[in-house]
Amino acid sequence: MSANAPRSIDEYLKQLRGALAGEDAALVQDALYDAEEYLRAELAAHPERSEADVLELIASTYGAPDEVAAAYRDTEVKVKAALRPPAPSATAQRSGIRRFFAVFMDVRAYTSLFYMLLTLATGIVYFTFVVTGLALSAGFAVLVIGIPFFLAFIGIARVIALGEGRLLEATTGERMPRRPVHPGPPGGWLRRIGDMMKDVRTWTTLLYLLLMLPLGIIYFTVAVTVLAVGLAFTATPFLAVAQSLGLLHDTVLFSDDARIGDIAVADHSLLTSLLLGVLGVLLVTLLMHLARAIARGHARLAKSLLVEPAA
Repeated sequence: MSANAPRSIDEYLKQLRGALAGEDAALVQDALYDAEEYLRAELAAHPERSEADVLELIASTYGAPDEVAAAYRDTEVKVKAALRPPAPSATAQRSGIRRFFAVFMDVRAYTSLFYMLLTLATGIVYFTFVVTGLALSAGFAVLVIGIPFFLAFIGIARVIALGEGRLLEATTGERMPRRPVHPGPPGGWLRRIGDMMKDVRTWTTLLYLLLMLPLGIIYFTVAVTVLAVGLAFTATPFLAVAQSLGLLHDTVLFSDDARIGDIAVADHSLLTSLLLGVLGVLLVTLLMHLARAIARGHARLAKSLLVEPAA
């Protein structure tokens, strides 16, 4: 074993973290979890050996910290290349108008809009879970089941946060962890609950789950309002033309009191309807851009609250 070779699992993880310096925090979290899980499993399988002996034994199979870091970097480059959306054409890059309307060709825009609509439902679920869990944890604190209930509550919250991260990565492309933070060496309940209470991520995770409700209300309201108004404006010229051709009957659908998107269609001239149609297309296009920007910003917020810092 060389002089710089790690002689304990903690030292190995420290060297691995240093070798991954500058990489995405989500990548670092995944690498540390995989390494610690493997090393502790090997240590448990050889109780007669010391940590240093076990690390020396598996050095040729799992690899030194710098070798593991290089392997994760190579894998990450390949995954990003495979998932990267196709680059826009040179013509689209030169034309501002084409760039503006090219958002309709971006899958991320649709998935981001879907995420904005979904956040109201997930926000209600997350908020209810956290409030109920904290209330019951406080109520059970004086009972024997208080400690295991709190551990289970925090554990489920972290699983939910991990799933939320995977959803965000699928909809926005922002790299999120695929592994949780490793709980560390086995220990008693008191030690584990103490570690959870001292871990800042425990509270930032709960904060994120609570914030999802007000953010979900805002996202859902903006998405539904702009989408409804934009589509109503876009449909106005088609309805006006159909009505002028007698394809629609005023007495059935478009009487003097009939209104679509708070617009009295029967009272509009064709020119006004066309202008409203153009405005509707612009509103929907702006919404697609806004949805993509909001989803990216939300993903960064989630990363700051749910992911363990790389450094």
